[in-house]
Amino acid sequence: MTKFVFVTGGVVSSLGKGIAAASLAAILESRGLKVTLLKLDPYINVDPGTMSPIQHGEVFVTEDGAETDLDLGHYERFITAKMRKSNNFTTGQIYDSVIRKERRGEYLGKTVQVIPHITNEIQAFIERGAAACFGGQTDVAICEIGGTVGDIESLPFLEAARQMSLRKPRNDTAFIHLTLVPYIASAGELKTKPTQHSVQKLREIGIMPTALLCRADRMIPAEEMSKISLFANMRQEAVISVWDADTIYKIPQMLHEQGLDEIICNELNLSPPPADLSVWSNLVYRMENPKHHVNIGMVGKYMDLTESYKSLIEALRHAGIHNETQVNIRYVDSELLEHGDIASIEGLDAILVPGGFGVRGTEGKIAAISHARKNGIPYLGICLGMQLAVIEFARNVAGLQGANSTEFNPAVEHKVVALITEWENSDGKVQTRDDQSDLGGTMRLGSQRCPVKPNTLANAIYGAEVNERHRHRYEVNNEYVPQLEKAGMIISARTPNENLPEMMELPQDVHPWFFGVQFHPEFTSTPRDGHPLFSAYIQAAKLYAAQKNLSKATV
Repeated sequence: MTKFVFVTGGVVSSLGKGIAAASLAAILESRGLKVTLLKLDPYINVDPGTMSPIQHGEVFVTEDGAETDLDLGHYERFITAKMRKSNNFTTGQIYDSVIRKERRGEYLGKTVQVIPHITNEIQAFIERGAAACFGGQTDVAICEIGGTVGDIESLPFLEAARQMSLRKPRNDTAFIHLTLVPYIASAGELKTKPTQHSVQKLREIGIMPTALLCRADRMIPAEEMSKISLFANMRQEAVISVWDADTIYKIPQMLHEQGLDEIICNELNLSPPPADLSVWSNLVYRMENPKHHVNIGMVGKYMDLTESYKSLIEALRHAGIHNETQVNIRYVDSELLEHGDIASIEGLDAILVPGGFGVRGTEGKIAAISHARKNGIPYLGICLGMQLAVIEFARNVAGLQGANSTEFNPAVEHKVVALITEWENSDGKVQTRDDQSDLGGTMRLGSQRCPVKPNTLANAIYGAEVNERHRHRYEVNNEYVPQLEKAGMIISARTPNENLPEMMELPQDVHPWFFGVQFHPEFTSTPRDGHPLFSAYIQAAKLYAAQKNLSKATV
């Protein structure tokens, strides 16, 4: 029977509940348990797919095509289980499900209320999500509840968790509460009062935490830990200090050394073998002892909030670990490049343009792509980054003046990137998009297998087949592909059914490493295994940096 651990937060958001939950999962998995994770989001949006990255951060895409919270990316990076749509649900999904049941008459005329109908539905979603992994044989499901204790929108989720703890056998549930212990510089002290009040608020709801994780910018001294233990009514060994670390991959060892996994196993009446965290200690060692350094320019429009590119940043770090290389990322605001000032991308060893939506900053990204192509700088374009590479090539190499995407200019003459419905038909008529379409349901999402063209860079990286996750609406227009190929572009992979371009590259006798992919490879990169595409990209950057340094030395 699956056991459940609920992870809650207090005082402020963004303390790292997702990292804490994923780290505990990694420890338990290292002890031989089958572990999955769920994220319960209290916002009313059906999913984060239509939310601004500036407000919500990255949208993570699962294999089955669900647009989910970025914490699911952390989950997949820390454990081996793959996340699915059922691993993340929102208030919007819960209410939608309940209302549909009410309309079908499933409540037999009863008054539908938050308790018991909403809370019962939350519990049903939790059970379903836990059963979706390991053929229903999950040992432990760790459920992260979004928001903070005291938020009105989080109350139904907390109440559902409380009810589950009563309905389940005594040793089938545990609670972890994560709070802030702020350091007040003017007083020169760590303050425990916010944590005391947060635990008190949780206890008012009827939940007593099994363990208390205290976040601070430094290790919390024993005196403060003892004080928290006393006023939070918890045993001192269950009060755990979680200080700022220079890498999230140190957190599993930090929690294990303070006995969090043992506390949870005892509460759940589990006796798995001892933890083996050697994989994490080896990763940290390689990260802290690099033999090489490269400077990567990431050109985007959400650079004020790098959480928008969380999986991509981590994928570059993973590739650095597996190439004994420290990857220094320079975040470049694409709007700064639109006026011809390329100073911010000079001196780089490689350039990367990530995915995105909307016209803002696109000409700056194209300027960066042009700079990389003309100067032989390794380039990787992901999703929009591939589309813009095609547009730059069409304009400046294939002679298609003014080529663009209909996402940015619906009336453009050379629509080299467009919705499939906008492509010119054989009868010469052009179908136009429905501007009122459902933005949450018009994208190509999830994993898709595609054959790879032999004797290409793509083939050297992926082999005969690629299987990656997608999140996009617009496609490279097949009507223009013959012209692009005649001008020297290589389409190295196409979808098997629609024949849509999936990967593009330039011949290596023209450019040493110029590559674009329509999918999002960052979603499948893990610190344990890295990713072949990002590893190849970092190797190209290392080679470029070495040649650049050799040239300088010769001069």
